Amino acid sequence: MRVGLSVLIVLAGLLSPFAADVATQTPGQPTQVAAQQPFEEWLGALIKEAGERGYGQDLIDQALLGLEPLPRVVASDRSQAELTITFERYYNNLVTPVLVSRGRTRAHEDRELLDRVQSTFGVQRPVVLAIWGIESRFGGNIGRTPVFRALATLAWEPRRADFFRRQLFDALTMVARGHIDVETMTGSWAGAMGQPQFMPSSYLAYAVDFDKDGRRDIWRSTPDVLASIANYLKANGWDGERTWGREVTVPPPARTRIRESVPARTSGCYAMRDMTERRALEEWQNFGVRRVDGGPLPEVDVEAGLVQTGNRFFLVYPNYDAILRYNCAHHYALSVGLFAELLD
Repeated sequence: MRVGLSVLIVLAGLLSPFAADVATQTPGQPTQVAAQQPFEEWLGALIKEAGERGYGQDLIDQALLGLEPLPRVVASDRSQAELTITFERYYNNLVTPVLVSRGRTRAHEDRELLDRVQSTFGVQRPVVLAIWGIESRFGGNIGRTPVFRALATLAWEPRRADFFRRQLFDALTMVARGHIDVETMTGSWAGAMGQPQFMPSSYLAYAVDFDKDGRRDIWRSTPDVLASIANYLKANGWDGERTWGREVTVPPPARTRIRESVPARTSGCYAMRDMTERRALEEWQNFGVRRVDGGPLPEVDVEAGLVQTGNRFFLVYPNYDAILRYNCAHHYALSVGLFAELLD
């Protein structure tokens, strides 16, 4: 794997969609370091709880017995690219000309399937393609880390133990229901799986058997992959009549007025709170916000929040929240939106 891209694949594509639940810390927030229970002792208690929850002994032995932590998983968890590099570097290393070319090829090759997905779920083709490309390079990189070992490592490590403990039990549920077996259950360092990089909870909630073969196969079935991505966005509020947002210019006088008049959002994950409350486009127009080409904002009845990253500004519509729920980081969500525009 190329050096420049490897960081972004690990920390962007192979991160989500669990980031909607766990990437909520503030940049610069100290990483929690606590005295840890010995792993063997922790694992023994986990195995006991799994039995009490009703999982079969054969499954418990196969999935959990003899697990050991993976130090590289903890290291990856503590160095998320969305919080440590500029947006320009993130985007340019992730959305490469090669990826754009592959995306346009897939848009042509899979057009009929993408039309059916769009018709069924109301999510535009380019957005589904953009997430697919960013998450796994259109299925070319889905991760090889054993999921149970990755999840056990992160459930034992104190910083976000509760979330990953829940994911670990959801992974057991996936195997118990026959969706996949333990040996082939591999994914990212964080336990995200398949071409859409779903965490176990997301798989159970949103994965779709779109090819009607009796399996929700996000590992090998392109119809299931694309439909599952679209279903995730639809279930999290995507409106097929709207887009995600647009880049804008905000002159210095407008920035001052906005700071004085429009407060930050106060709910949601970190990225949702790292933007302004929504206002009507007409109000943004009156503040002095304009299109990138200097033209007026569109005269449509939609509210938008303002996102700033470096010296760039974006007005983002309610659909943007659906992308943030896939991965709650502005670097990620803006990359999806801009990449989708290149595939339209």
